[in-house]
Amino acid sequence: NTSSLSIASIASSLQKPEGCIGIHFFNPAPLMRLVEVIPAVQTDEKVVEKCVGIITDWKKTVAVAKDTPGFIVNRVARPFYGEALRIYEEGIADFATIDWAMKELGGFRMGPFELMDFIGNDVNYAVTESVFAAFYFDPRYKPSFTQKRHAEAGYLGRKTGKGYYDYAEDAVKPEPNKVKALGDQIYHRILAMLINEAADAFFLNIASAKDIDDAMTKGVNYPKGLLAWANEKGIAWCVEQMDALYDLYREDRYRCSPQLRKMKENNSLFELN
Repeated sequence: NTSSLSIASIASSLQKPEGCIGIHFFNPAPLMRLVEVIPAVQTDEKVVEKCVGIITDWKKTVAVAKDTPGFIVNRVARPFYGEALRIYEEGIADFATIDWAMKELGGFRMGPFELMDFIGNDVNYAVTESVFAAFYFDPRYKPSFTQKRHAEAGYLGRKTGKGYYDYAEDAVKPEPNKVKALGDQIYHRILAMLINEAADAFFLNIASAKDIDDAMTKGVNYPKGLLAWANEKGIAWCVEQMDALYDLYREDRYRCSPQLRKMKENNSLFELN
């Protein structure tokens, strides 16, 4: 996956490393508005400015990201898949119910399992595994055995006719459990994890708050920017959701971002202008 590449490593092989820069388009490139621009530590600032100017002239939205695994989108979006898989593995809900909750209550265009089937379980699993290894096996990015076994079984999604769902013409579409309390539990858990990941990316200077939100709305069509969503839900709500998960599981996967803790203490919001 492109976003697992080190731009600094590529630049180091050049006679003029200061001219190397990462430019990451989203598929299909002619239609998707987002382009991530990733300077290496060697990149000259004038190269960054020129690239941003050219891509802006193409009527694209530019998000400048630090040269780290996943850049912005493929880092921040991991909980959309990973936490959905974890919820399924715990037996809280099935694929159809989780997808219903994220679409109906969260406003996402596709549910996590529909989206993984669309991307391909082989591709999505490989990205997760590469991000997990690149972040020195941080448990927040831990891959799922459910997805690994689906990929190994050849249940790759739409392209093979079967993934989490059966795409045969005569297949019966599973009905979700539309109990709102269950839906809210699913939606709030995944949303809190997504917000926490976005807040941590801001905390670690991966990108500006505006660029993080632009990346998620223009790159993967999220209904709202995650940091704007944090402001809307309330920073205290975000911290409480994460602390409740950590208190239950005692896993580092559920650690709350220091950014959210600081903002709760200061009673501040993300500035997105």
